[in-house]
Amino acid sequence: MTTVVPDSSGARRPAPPRASRARTTAGTSARQGRSAPPRRSPSLRHERALLSGGARLVAGMDEVGRGALAGPVSVGVVVVDAATRTAPQGLTDSKLLTAGARELLVPQVRRWGVAWAVGHAGPAEIDAHGIVAALRLAGRRALAQVRRTCGGDIDVVLLDGSHDWLSRPQADLFEAVAHDPDAEPGAGDPAVRTLVKADLQCSSVAAASVLAKVERDGLLARLARQYPAYAWDQNKGYSAPAHLDALRRLGPTPQHRRSWNLRVLAEEDDVAASDASAGSAGSPVDAAFTSPPLADLGGMMSG
Repeated sequence: MTTVVPDSSGARRPAPPRASRARTTAGTSARQGRSAPPRRSPSLRHERALLSGGARLVAGMDEVGRGALAGPVSVGVVVVDAATRTAPQGLTDSKLLTAGARELLVPQVRRWGVAWAVGHAGPAEIDAHGIVAALRLAGRRALAQVRRTCGGDIDVVLLDGSHDWLSRPQADLFEAVAHDPDAEPGAGDPAVRTLVKADLQCSSVAAASVLAKVERDGLLARLARQYPAYAWDQNKGYSAPAHLDALRRLGPTPQHRRSWNLRVLAEEDDVAASDASAGSAGSPVDAAFTSPPLADLGGMMSG
């Protein structure tokens, strides 16, 4: 509504807008009309810097499934060299892509890289050795595969994050060769470079994240047919309500990571249900949580 004020002659005229109101309106309009800055796509800038520094083969590596309650932890790797061209259009961190977009990118990524692979470490291996050692095993399984494809060692691995979980500690009681028949004794360890948000910056790491995510998701979808109550085709083994509800009612399967406190997680999801089951020793849930040892999903690899 327009504000009017009388002038000296008694006539009414529109009041000028307040400066603050004008500035606010202008600012609001500007914000409404301004679109968000476009997200930058990953590039080969970091990889090319390493290649220019003397590396012959550089591998991007990323993991998926670290925080899941069931299924393997999976590590993807994609190798590039000095002749590798710009990555397929639309490639970025797998978490920012729809399932359909990831599926479409898989064949493009496989053609684009010099070599690729996905390695896995199963829940029994996670329980026996811990998640970091299992990540290392899965990553080394993937590296062994691309090493055979390339006919030689990988010079540098780019890892997403700030922690190098791939390199062996000085005193490592969990050697990949001892647990993986595909591992190659005497193969050189690559140099490792960590980079926070590498999956958003490095094309090779983004490509590895897509391959690992699609392969692990497919594996969990197949396992869901064997264990439909846990809805792994939808939650991929993570702690979604349907998954926690099934854990509470049925207990863990051979594909669950039992070294993790699954019972506490399930009970936290429904305090009333946990209180009811706490007083009934020998209940089906109690029995299920002491069922036989896990089946081994280790040793799986593609590439």
